Amino acid sequence: MPDISNILLFVIAGLTLNLTPGPDMMFIITRSVSESTKSGIVSSFGIAAGSIFHTLAVAFGLSALLTAVPAAYEIIKYTGAAYLVYLGIKMIIAKRGVSTEDNKAPIKMHSVFLQAMLTNIFNPKVALFFLAFLPQFVSGTSNITYQIIFLGLLFNLNGTIVNIIVAFTAGRMGKILKSKLNNSRVYKWITASVFIGLGIRLALLERK
Repeated sequence: MPDISNILLFVIAGLTLNLTPGPDMMFIITRSVSESTKSGIVSSFGIAAGSIFHTLAVAFGLSALLTAVPAAYEIIKYTGAAYLVYLGIKMIIAKRGVSTEDNKAPIKMHSVFLQAMLTNIFNPKVALFFLAFLPQFVSGTSNITYQIIFLGLLFNLNGTIVNIIVAFTAGRMGKILKSKLNNSRVYKWITASVFIGLGIRLALLERK
């Protein structure tokens, strides 16, 4: 167990990072605005599941492979980028569109959860962030694996709370935008372009 001073410093640093806009937050905002607050909240839990994966990967040494094997980093990066672009294109060509609330097919929340989780898992920058960030707050040399898991879960808890608040805020904004744009196809193209943009951004990121 990390000592109390390390935990307090970790929480402060973690909250600062959680409040900084990034790909995960943009994913949640886009889901909340384009679909519903519920989709944003489910996306938050999907991203939390992805973060648990990264925490365990750091705790058991899997993330170190990304630094040791450059090809692994590139494969994960381009897989994640392709997946985000796929989600954007899928949104554009979907028959459901944004025509009317009555004609809108129900959104499958398990798909939203899975998409958010995979988006997080296939971002190698997240893996490297956890690998660089969590070990800094480990105390001593005993029970390192358990300390990293504890810190990762604590970071994830704070991040999920922030993301849920973001989902509520963005969901309310989405309702206003939908009424302003009158559910036009322009609205669907705007939201889809965010996913495609995130995918392109991920593909162009250079490993440092």
